[in-house]
Amino acid sequence: MALELRQELKLTQQLIMTPQLQMSIKLLQLSRLELAEAIRQELEENPALEEAQEFVDEESRTDQSEAVSDDTPAIREVEIEEKINDTIDWNNYIDEYNSTGRIVFETEKKNIPNFESFVARKESLNEHLLWQLLMTFPTDEEEKIGSLIIGNLNKDGYLDIPVEELIKTSGSSSDKVNQVLSLINTFDPIGVGASDLKECLLIQAKHFKLDNTIVTDIIKNHINNLENKNYKAIARALKVNIQEVVSAVDIIKEFEPKPGRTFSVEEPQYINPDIFVYKFEDGFLILLNNDDVPKLHVSSYYKQFINRGGKLSNKAKEYLQDKIRSASWLIKSIYQRQKTIYRVMESILKFQREFFENGIAHLKPMVLRDVAEDIGMHESTISRVTTNKYAYTPQGLFELKYFFNSSINRIDGDSIASASVQEKIRQIILNEDASKPYSDKKITELLKESNINIARRTVAKYREMMKLLSSNKRKQF
Repeated sequence: MALELRQELKLTQQLIMTPQLQMSIKLLQLSRLELAEAIRQELEENPALEEAQEFVDEESRTDQSEAVSDDTPAIREVEIEEKINDTIDWNNYIDEYNSTGRIVFETEKKNIPNFESFVARKESLNEHLLWQLLMTFPTDEEEKIGSLIIGNLNKDGYLDIPVEELIKTSGSSSDKVNQVLSLINTFDPIGVGASDLKECLLIQAKHFKLDNTIVTDIIKNHINNLENKNYKAIARALKVNIQEVVSAVDIIKEFEPKPGRTFSVEEPQYINPDIFVYKFEDGFLILLNNDDVPKLHVSSYYKQFINRGGKLSNKAKEYLQDKIRSASWLIKSIYQRQKTIYRVMESILKFQREFFENGIAHLKPMVLRDVAEDIGMHESTISRVTTNKYAYTPQGLFELKYFFNSSINRIDGDSIASASVQEKIRQIILNEDASKPYSDKKITELLKESNINIARRTVAKYREMMKLLSSNKRKQF
């Protein structure tokens, strides 16, 4: 067989990830905060991208002024006429305002806000403890040890390192370190500086003068039974009446297991929905939330400069064209993102209309493929759209992924969404008798009575997903 070289033409189709497509995919999966940050960064880096400002057109303003009827009476210009009252006691007036300080009457003092009202930052746990340490007028050695201890507390107020390491790091004696640590244990909040939960609770029991009582016995020797609410075992071990155990447990419940959390400096992150769904007459109204998305446009100055053929080097001209192209792609990608979110929400509303009207119990099983086929997009695109996106609905605030649920078969052959089953389990637990809570097996039987057939282990899994305790830990005496 002879080998030879030859040329031939071949026509093929190939999917290429263009820069515009890459940008669209990137923006599609961003949350609202990430999108706002990406736009802000692009505004700083791209001179051809500008934020649209809303101006009042001078011509329209002139037209509006001319549209006023001539019969409208002219508004007289406001004139200030000052007249001095001859009855004023000028001597007292001058003496008051020439004094070294302003006279504050008792009625005015009540309206003056406290200094703490002007503090923008919340006091941290370390600052609060260091202030208390300095108020004890410590020696230099004690201040050094105390600062070392306070600096090694975690956000819950527990000591992160062993006492032996504190002794080694500080270079002080063990008696001195333990003395300062015991002092810090008495600071507000009580129990701070403990090494574990048991020590923290014992410090608080000592503070309330409950030493050598049934309370300290339970904390020292029966913390596991206390966690599992096995009060009968505690009563047998301590040889006391179960009512005494319940009374002691009620006291322990008032203790703070995490003393430092009241001084948490973490600010709550509030969710701003990407889309709103309102009930309007017999239908629903879908509105996009564009509050954090500025209106962008390509700079007209640079476009006109390029079109007029200004004197620029080839490198500068190529740079401007690239920036104009990038700005245009960003604007189109943002528009495409908003349009896609709207279409996905529209499709979800069509499939889950009963949920929007009646609540979680009427949520239907749905997968990404259902919406993808409905709006003619790929499942991966729907997955990106529904990630970190939230919708405000008549039933509350939900992530878009919440509407996609696996199906669970009913006894009669029909199917129900897994989220609806979880809500059913939650309602059963909320309405149970606290002294005789339902076991997972009993919940399974109650669900069968509601035409829902699931296994006991599935009930346990859903209960743990909703962070609901087991029956023995839910029991109340």
